Amino acid sequence: MRWQGRSTRKYTGGRLHHNRRKKAYEAGRPATDTVIGTERRKKVRTMGGNMKLRLLRCEFANVADPNSGVTKKSKIITVKSNAANTFFVRRNITTKGAVIETDLGEAVVTSRPGRDGIVNAKLI
Repeated sequence: MRWQGRSTRKYTGGRLHHNRRKKAYEAGRPATDTVIGTERRKKVRTMGGNMKLRLLRCEFANVADPNSGVTKKSKIITVKSNAANTFFVRRNITTKGAVIETDLGEAVVTSRPGRDGIVNAKLI
């Protein structure tokens, strides 16, 4: 289980003694790992009854051309590089900051597919 609460260590390295147990709202969820394929989304209920869209698989990206100011829907061919994790490239996992190869050319992902449920990118 992933836990997003306070660490058991102080910034000095000493042990931190908690005065309460872990809470359910501090539990995290596993990473989405958005891969290239036929589009598939999943709704996740978050705190306060709000919803997040998780993009499990993506086929297209909204690619913006900064020179002309035009945005077009383009097919994703492959992931060229990913600064988040170099092993994501061979698995074709798309995250924010990943460089993808599209029909229009190379683009960098500006959205967070695992949280926003969509892939927005900008041509390089």
